Amino acid sequence: MSLIVEMRRLGELDWRELDVKEAGSWPWSLQLLLCLLVLGVMFFGMHWYLAASAKEQLDQVRAEESRLILDYRSKTAQAASLEAMREQMSVLDASMETLREMLPTGSEVPSLLDSISEAAIDHQLAIDFLRLRSQVEKDHYTERPFDIQVRGDYHRIGAFLADVASMPRIVTLHDLTLTPEENGQRLRLSMQARTYSYRQQGRGES
Repeated sequence: MSLIVEMRRLGELDWRELDVKEAGSWPWSLQLLLCLLVLGVMFFGMHWYLAASAKEQLDQVRAEESRLILDYRSKTAQAASLEAMREQMSVLDASMETLREMLPTGSEVPSLLDSISEAAIDHQLAIDFLRLRSQVEKDHYTERPFDIQVRGDYHRIGAFLADVASMPRIVTLHDLTLTPEENGQRLRLSMQARTYSYRQQGRGES
């Protein structure tokens, strides 16, 4: 019955005449609602004051956790492939060493030119000139160009070019020009050849 009476009192209450100074005489149900409202506001304020910063820190920790997990997975994958990468590096180092051995040192360039001259003579070609140009410094190697001009028939010139290209030391051929001589029986070959020397940083040429 008291609950029905309280509900009736709330229904008959003139909210405009309520005075905070007389809060003690308000219906107990109204007082209870106000207490709950005050407690709710206090709880919300405490939560905002105490938990907001903690929630922000929690979000930062979670973000850091995600980053660390990704970093861990990346490093785990790298560690799993480390042995294969080492094997690949070993193969590449061996290939690089083989290529370096095919590059003449500065002191070996004259003997390389002699080998080219001997190849021309072996194929019965007349040598007009075999002239070394100034070397060109690159980032990791030195380029050593030289001009060649020989005369002979087509097949002998072709065999000579094949011999030069297959020499133990790397020689590349550029700007080939093949022109007939006046009698039409022989051809003149003019070209630039290049060989290379490996440069180690801080150690000069190999």
